[in-house]
Amino acid sequence: MRILITGVTGQVGGALVVRLGNRTTVVAANRSALDLSRPGDIPSRLDEIAPDVIVNAAGYTDVDQAECERELAFIVNAASPCAMARWAARHGVPLVHLSTDYVFDGSGERPWQEDDTPRPLSVYGESKLAGEMGIRCAGGRHLIVRTSWVYAAWGTNFLRAIASRARECTELSVVVDQVGAPTSAATVADVIAGILSRGDAQLAADFAAASGTVHVAASGFTSRHGFAIAIVDGLKGRGTVVKAERVMPIRSADCPRTRATRPLNSRLGLGRLARVFGITPPHWATALESEIDQLVRSLN
Repeated sequence: MRILITGVTGQVGGALVVRLGNRTTVVAANRSALDLSRPGDIPSRLDEIAPDVIVNAAGYTDVDQAECERELAFIVNAASPCAMARWAARHGVPLVHLSTDYVFDGSGERPWQEDDTPRPLSVYGESKLAGEMGIRCAGGRHLIVRTSWVYAAWGTNFLRAIASRARECTELSVVVDQVGAPTSAATVADVIAGILSRGDAQLAADFAAASGTVHVAASGFTSRHGFAIAIVDGLKGRGTVVKAERVMPIRSADCPRTRATRPLNSRLGLGRLARVFGITPPHWATALESEIDQLVRSLN
């Protein structure tokens, strides 16, 4: 099986290359190999690569900057995935596409289910929803994987931001009313690798049983504030010098204004993942331990 993975310089794409590289033939496509800002070039590039499976882990992910770059966000997050999906449908190639909890408006307190009505609050969310809709309209075998609060020991993410601030500031202020499941890139990659390991013959049945969409996140929930406390405590417990003495809870309405509105409820229901694929992801706190271990090693 020849698997094309996009977004390999990103967190999930990079983790996928590591997990799938020793099992099958992986084509790791960075921007120079497959530029998602040029959707018109995608069919010819896919003709050259000739993948058996496509995993699209690439995307425009700067949530705030997307408010200023709407056109580019829609090109990368919608037009290009749609071009991939149309090519995949014509050639009978399964497509796995990463999406986000930002397609929902974050209302309520119950976990979002795959069939709930999306109502994005931001340009980023709108562009990701447009990508989902285009992939479905293409009519091929596809699995849209929605995830939330993705982080890793490297890259630009909440874990590294809090770790940096904790080493520089005696007090941190973090929102307490945004709730979800911090999900390591490794967790998402492990789940996708597990799904693909079931073999090409099973993918069509599995994708159909999942109605083409599944939520993938760590088990359990916490607030951004709770996530930050776990990070700071994890650093201290490993002997990392940390200045932060307090992590203060604040409301989203009281924090500095951002261009994009974040959903307050990012909980994703994982029932379909368990029923169709037989997968239960690790608890967010368990997955965090290994990421902090890696982060601390990189700091020393």
